[in-house]
Amino acid sequence: MDEELAVVLARVEEVFASYPRRAVLDGCPHCRPATPVDEHDLCSLSLRLGGTVGGRDDVKSLLPLLFERMVTSGELDGSIVLSTVAKEEWRSWPAAEQQAIKDYLDAVWRSLLKEFPSRIGAFPDAATFLEAAAMTGDGIEKYLAVWDATFVPAADRHLAQLVTEHDFADARRKSLTVWLCREEVADRLISAFERDHDAEWADDLATASDILSRQSRA
Repeated sequence: MDEELAVVLARVEEVFASYPRRAVLDGCPHCRPATPVDEHDLCSLSLRLGGTVGGRDDVKSLLPLLFERMVTSGELDGSIVLSTVAKEEWRSWPAAEQQAIKDYLDAVWRSLLKEFPSRIGAFPDAATFLEAAAMTGDGIEKYLAVWDATFVPAADRHLAQLVTEHDFADARRKSLTVWLCREEVADRLISAFERDHDAEWADDLATASDILSRQSRA
């Protein structure tokens, strides 16, 4: 874990420390009994948290743990965790809590782009992060702007991977498709290939560039 991530995780812990973590969470009276936290794996708990198990304060109390595990392990689905945050209307929370979440996501994204392949547990690639971040309701534009300004080989390799795996016909991903099909992205991949033409990943950059070229002619 890089230093920036460690700092933001410590801040998340500090900001949400006022919400005590309960050993047993209330269950929905109609469909689920009370749930002992220690008897459930975190993934299973995250699926129900804030819905049939626990309330908003329980979500807040567990955010430091959930956010730390999303970075350090692959046991959680980032989209599920962040959709729970959105469902609990995080943009109505106190400013310090909103800022801690925003800073966490920003740091995770910057860390992901700096290294290929990703070593961020819940986010094995850029597409997975962007899909999860979109669940917050804030959109992904700011993350794409950071990507535009991150000029390191790892970020280029993430870009090539995204282009190669992206479904350009999927209307749900239209904003990402528009971003990918810009001339600047094609130029970036060409420049990356020219820079890294002797590297073992050069073919990945060339393949992604070819895909964008075909898309521009379609």
